[in-house]
Amino acid sequence: MLFRDIQNKVESILTSGNMPERRPELKRDHESSIPGLYVIGDLAGAPVIKLAMAQGVEVVERIAAKPGARPQDPSVLDVLVAGAGAAGLNAALAAQEKGLRVLVLEKEKIANTIENFPEGKWVYAEPDAKPPKGKLWLDGARKEDLIHRWHQIIADNRLEVRTEEGLKSIEKLKDGSFRAISDKAEYRARYVILATGQRGNPRKLGVPGEDRERVYHRLYAPRHYRDEDILVVGGGNSAVEAALTLAEQNRVRLCHRGDAFPRVFQDHARKLGAAVAAKKIELLLNSSVREFGNGYAVIETERNGQRERISVPYDHAFVLIGAELPVKFLKELGLRLENEWSGSLWRAAALVLLTLFGLWILGGQGPLADRSAHAATGAAVTVAGLATLLLLGRRHDRYAWLGISFLAFYTVYGVKTGEGHEFWPYRNWGYHALSFFHRPWSFWYTVLYTLIMTAFGLQALKRWGLDRRDKFQIWRYVSLLSFQWIFFFLIPEFLFQWAVKYQWVGTALASDPKFAQQPWRAYGIIYAWPLFFYTFFGDPHKVWVVWGVLLTFVILPVFVLFHGKRYCSWICGCGGLAETLGDRWRHLAPKGRKSIRWEWMNLAVLIAAAAVTALVLLQDSVRLLRHPAAWGLHAYHLMADVWLVGILPVTLYPFLGGKVWCRYWCPLAKLMHLMSAAYARLGISRFKIVANDKCIACGECSRNCQVGIDVMSYALKQEVLDNATSSCIGCGICVTVCPMDTLSSGHAAGAGLVQIQR
Repeated sequence: MLFRDIQNKVESILTSGNMPERRPELKRDHESSIPGLYVIGDLAGAPVIKLAMAQGVEVVERIAAKPGARPQDPSVLDVLVAGAGAAGLNAALAAQEKGLRVLVLEKEKIANTIENFPEGKWVYAEPDAKPPKGKLWLDGARKEDLIHRWHQIIADNRLEVRTEEGLKSIEKLKDGSFRAISDKAEYRARYVILATGQRGNPRKLGVPGEDRERVYHRLYAPRHYRDEDILVVGGGNSAVEAALTLAEQNRVRLCHRGDAFPRVFQDHARKLGAAVAAKKIELLLNSSVREFGNGYAVIETERNGQRERISVPYDHAFVLIGAELPVKFLKELGLRLENEWSGSLWRAAALVLLTLFGLWILGGQGPLADRSAHAATGAAVTVAGLATLLLLGRRHDRYAWLGISFLAFYTVYGVKTGEGHEFWPYRNWGYHALSFFHRPWSFWYTVLYTLIMTAFGLQALKRWGLDRRDKFQIWRYVSLLSFQWIFFFLIPEFLFQWAVKYQWVGTALASDPKFAQQPWRAYGIIYAWPLFFYTFFGDPHKVWVVWGVLLTFVILPVFVLFHGKRYCSWICGCGGLAETLGDRWRHLAPKGRKSIRWEWMNLAVLIAAAAVTALVLLQDSVRLLRHPAAWGLHAYHLMADVWLVGILPVTLYPFLGGKVWCRYWCPLAKLMHLMSAAYARLGISRFKIVANDKCIACGECSRNCQVGIDVMSYALKQEVLDNATSSCIGCGICVTVCPMDTLSSGHAAGAGLVQIQR
């Protein structure tokens, strides 16, 4: 039980990045965990209709480019599309245009989600800057006009759509094709595109009487109800909008389990306040429906600090609490969801220890007398442990992948500590083993770091900058890569020595051994204290001391005044690795109030850094401080410089996103946060992210925030997002992913807002 409880607690941390609704696990081309089965539209996170349509076209283009897309067997479809919404219809039309044999199955009606919008509802064609892709028509229109146009397009193109026929199961056959079974028939197809969405799967309360005839989970024609008692349940935009519309001709009660409406559009919140003040809507806050009776609902509510049950009448009740992912359906199809954890933490830990034990023997540390026997035995044990982890990982044991990640970065950083100081099992042999061509491992580590940042940085540059034509992101990634190459590789490893050799820094400095023999101090040109912890230690040349004071206590505060914590996302090499290698896992960053409370740790590290710095600087004056200073310096180096900046965060990149170090442990990030927050409270900060009134609550901004900020809640309420209320690092990804151009990153200038344009 103890082991299981520990694993459950670990898993609760590792899954803390999950959004309320998880998506199927997808590759960049929208292919699911089942090869040949693609997921698009609402299930794949398309936040608006236009982007869902684009996904449909893009997936078909990839399918059409594959050599097996057009089999000779006429009984086998090229593409089977499940779902006749915007994504599915556009995919089917694109497939037909490519000459592929395609069939669309729809369990209800064509464009069922839009069909179920309230009558006369306007459908927007955002984002305006992107033209619609494919043959399906899309422009701002009433839902009835849009659906009419879509039916006409389907008829004109003779697209085969079978309504009221839902997909029930699929089976991957040995030849790579699929056997698909619907409510009415069986089909064979080379490829399957799942575009079923999730809005057709309304979330339910799970209380007695919810299946009564007059209890609904969607509102179709609100103006058909007159002079009736209406109960609306929910706290989101759909519930508030329904209550406002129904209140025009009815007596409406709005039941919400919370005490406020934090995720409601500002305009809706204003109208709701006015309706409540005019006594058109009665609010039942901190309330939950416990039962739907015949004409009455039992509601548990809070009054005067006491919970009690009341009965309220209803002629019709609308439970509008959103939709949920059809998990059961997806699992029956065999799809994996994002961030699913399976396997055993303890088995993975045992295999990691076995692998390290094998490396210990391989390094000549075991009891065997024969050196060759050491090598053979150590290699066999190491391979056995590592191969087992890889095999389990390929079978979707996520703890095995965590173990492999730990082994990789424990080796990288455990050996980097220096010859004779390596971590077990590499002590006295690891540093030498990883040093090549007369260059130490510390040099090759820098080379490896720079190459990894470059390779993954170019991918991130393409993903966020070039593909989206976003100049802000292009310049950000160019900045990160430039700083890494120039200041964190070329200068300390090459240019510093050349500057001394050829006296580019002047004769006096070049001939001063204190300056000339410490090229590693060149990292302090950009890395400020306390990130570069050794600026003032080890008898530094006065040039470094003066520059360190100027950088940390003059330049950095001015930078923070104008740019907040953008040092983390534009300049810093630590943040650079997170923004490049860690970018593909940014959606796994821990979210929620608990994860925000964890941020106290970087304050603790900052305090420790300040304390150790004070001890070291005072030890020459106060003899009693020499031993505490030496111990503190060693402990800080071990914990902060090895474990917290290296082994742990990089190990956790694929599981908790890239900003683990920056968000939870970096003392410089905390120092900048304190500065930026103070500037914001004083009203002089020039850094902020603002929102207009166009937020549609799609959640893409919150999902992609590397530091776990609920950006969407700021956008919905049009509140300023700065460092007084969040740990924002100014990466601008929330601005980039917003399909409605709701967010703007900039600073106040005079009477207006200077925006960073995309």
